[in-house]
Amino acid sequence: MVAGVDGSEPSLRAVDRAADEAVLRGVPLRMVYACLWERYEGAALARDIGKPTRLPLAQDVVGAAAQRALARHPGLQVSTDVVFEEPEYALVREARHASAVIVLRGSHDNQATPPVHRQVVLGVGEDAKESAAVTRFAAEEARRRGVPLEAVRAWRCPAHETTDHTARHFDGPEVRCTIALDQSDAYLTAVEERGRAAGVASLETLLRPGAIAVIGAGRTPGSVGRAVLHQLHAGGYTGRLFAVNPAAQSILGVPSYSSVSALPRTPDLAVPAAAVPAPAEECGKAGVRALLVVSAGLDADQAHALLAACRAHGMRLVGPNSLGISQTDPELRLDATFAAGHPRPGTAGVAVQSGGVGIALLDGMSRLGIGVSSFVSLGDKYDVSGNDMLQWWESDGRTDLALLHLESFGSPRAFSRTARRVTRRMPVLTVDAGRTDAGRRAAASHTAAAATRTMTRGALFTQAGITATRSVGELLETAALLHSQPLPAGSRVAIVTNAGGAGVLAADACAEAGLSLPAPTSELVDDLLAVLPDGAAVGNPVDATAAVTEEQLTECVERIMRYGGVDAVLVALVPTAVAAATGDDLVRALTGAPGRRAKPVVAVRLEQGLPVELLPAAEGGTVPSYAEPHAAARALAHAAHRAAWLARPAGTVPDLDRVETERAHAVVEDYLAAHPDGGWLEPRTCADLLALYGVPQIPWAWAETEDEAVLAADRLCGVDGRVVMKAHWPGLVHKSRQHAVHLDLRGDSRIRAAFRDLEARFAGLMTGVVLQPLADRGTELFAGVVQDQVFGPLVLLGLGGTATEVLADHAARLAPLTDHDVHDLITAPRCAPLLFGAHGNGPVDRKGLEQLLLRLSRMAADLPQLAEADFNPVLATPDGVTVLDARIRLVPSRPQDPYLRRLR
Repeated sequence: MVAGVDGSEPSLRAVDRAADEAVLRGVPLRMVYACLWERYEGAALARDIGKPTRLPLAQDVVGAAAQRALARHPGLQVSTDVVFEEPEYALVREARHASAVIVLRGSHDNQATPPVHRQVVLGVGEDAKESAAVTRFAAEEARRRGVPLEAVRAWRCPAHETTDHTARHFDGPEVRCTIALDQSDAYLTAVEERGRAAGVASLETLLRPGAIAVIGAGRTPGSVGRAVLHQLHAGGYTGRLFAVNPAAQSILGVPSYSSVSALPRTPDLAVPAAAVPAPAEECGKAGVRALLVVSAGLDADQAHALLAACRAHGMRLVGPNSLGISQTDPELRLDATFAAGHPRPGTAGVAVQSGGVGIALLDGMSRLGIGVSSFVSLGDKYDVSGNDMLQWWESDGRTDLALLHLESFGSPRAFSRTARRVTRRMPVLTVDAGRTDAGRRAAASHTAAAATRTMTRGALFTQAGITATRSVGELLETAALLHSQPLPAGSRVAIVTNAGGAGVLAADACAEAGLSLPAPTSELVDDLLAVLPDGAAVGNPVDATAAVTEEQLTECVERIMRYGGVDAVLVALVPTAVAAATGDDLVRALTGAPGRRAKPVVAVRLEQGLPVELLPAAEGGTVPSYAEPHAAARALAHAAHRAAWLARPAGTVPDLDRVETERAHAVVEDYLAAHPDGGWLEPRTCADLLALYGVPQIPWAWAETEDEAVLAADRLCGVDGRVVMKAHWPGLVHKSRQHAVHLDLRGDSRIRAAFRDLEARFAGLMTGVVLQPLADRGTELFAGVVQDQVFGPLVLLGLGGTATEVLADHAARLAPLTDHDVHDLITAPRCAPLLFGAHGNGPVDRKGLEQLLLRLSRMAADLPQLAEADFNPVLATPDGVTVLDARIRLVPSRPQDPYLRRLR
């Protein structure tokens, strides 16, 4: 083993490792200090000192290393020496005489700085190429000289060192160590943490730049570059600000220079106004660390050149087609946008792809009085993404609410892992853009037809704990509640109103949003009647009548808040002549108390002009007020869903028995070798693949002739003797639509007649038939998976049979499924009550259904070549769950890490 000596922890670990190896093998340890004299002569520590003086210093170094080894293992036999030759030669020479050797590399440079550290050689250290080269050299030299050399390899894992799952074997004179880096949660967390730290560090120069240059800012009003420069200057940016324009010495009072290289200081952030590729290359050569590109309409060559410049010079890129970025920290006051106004400082992080949506969000939040911590218009999202911004907000110490508008995802799996972590700390809201069928691809199977863009994105948001809204307006309505009110403990809402009609509207809205309206207890009824005016009706809603006073309404709301049977209070108010005559302001019944109470309180004012407002309340709080009951109910439902998500512990992916992944890979590879373009598996191969994942299938047999069909039916028929016959040919997906199924066949004559019928109708197509016993009665479901090129495998479950696509009763989750995901898949469809005994036949085998979904998920995660799997029908009964018909389509696909960052 060879190690550098600089007193660092890795150097000391190298000495410890050598001592441990000697003790483990029961041999003496030889410690040698090796260095060339010419290195000493040029070293700062050896200046004006001759060779005789250096020898004691080297002896001190190796002596100290020996003392450390002895302190670690007191009984260890240690011998030391100092030699003046290349450490690699010393290692080979010393290996002739000792079983365990560590050679300490003396490497000093000509500077008065600490020696260059070369960590563990004969393995992988900080410089993997150097370490591998030394390993090969030492091994080859040892073989040439006939020296038995054992090379101990130490591998460094992402963000941590590990010896778990390590296998050692001897390969000639070398000991080779292999560490399995499977995608366990610990491994993914380590990769994620390293990526997060690096990503946040790389955004520092973008979102906290010390100097900014606007390239191409003109003198003519109306240009984008000038507008960005004006925003920066007028917004009071505290760093150095430059303009780059060879035709001007000053623009808007900002000093202008002829080029980026002529600037008195290299800017951290540059904003090229036009002609992007050339300025990007110039910025990279000058040492600029980040680019904000507001230009739009780049062609393919320009886009390629821009990306190439950024990657070659290590620059982070926002855009192109960006509205700009803003950072409201008072110590920075960065507003590099061309929006009409400056964002209000606050604690909400905003990232959008659409500049128009960004302007709408900033305007809406300004009206609500919700300030912004940072705003980034991602534009075409060539580099900086929503995932980057989530990681930034997680660590910036200012953001407590995240708002996203994302039209596309580069790495959905990485985004999901990041979002799951961030949403534990702050609400993350998004507008679910692109939900229409215009984005739906033509589908061949039931599963693919059900896997719409809406379901895929919805699965991503649900599993990540993201609050997905359907419009910018709904996002602002929800943000107002989450910003101003605590989360409800559940979904139980009490409604109080001064007008019966308004209460009915509010009740309908809550029910449609999935909220519950519990009836008050008799004690609460008596308690409320004691403070409300005569004629009041206490139910849910509570009709306080138009005669209610401000004081009475205040006390009514307070008593409901103290009641343990509700989680939130909605107060629906209309202006009345009675209140106007008495001078009562019923709104003060809500705002007179502290705005943030133990339970959320929302107001609905039907006469309100704006869709949502935040009403100032006592002690600096606010109360959200909505113009429509449905808006208030949706916001409360989103808050309740977030509370439920936070209350549930993180799910885990269960381990499965009876899974043979390697054999499954072999089946797939054999099929694709014979069918390079892929295709639908024939029944026997399909059944073999399902069996390798323990998927329960109904007994079946394959027949290619009439006689074979009769014999198969005899073997398979049950007590009643009835079987099912299904035709098959390559590419057949919907058998029922093709009338390629015969049911309820009994007796040889009927089986022969059915085979002849299929053979005649599908002559030239049919390659055989599948026979199965007629299944028992039960609930027919469909389960399937479709491999999305962007999002990965999407697992679906819903009502099965021939009406699958007509009823469209499906739920979906992205693989790999956790135990929570499986539970949600089973309970989410409208047909879920049938699975729990609503039809009177008893609940189905829920454990069996969970196992089926987990095995389907595992198969999809293991096999990237699996494009579609369609199980329809799946028969669910109290006694078990069985797949009656299965179709699987394979396509050529190269495995790739779904967690790695992907750029355009």
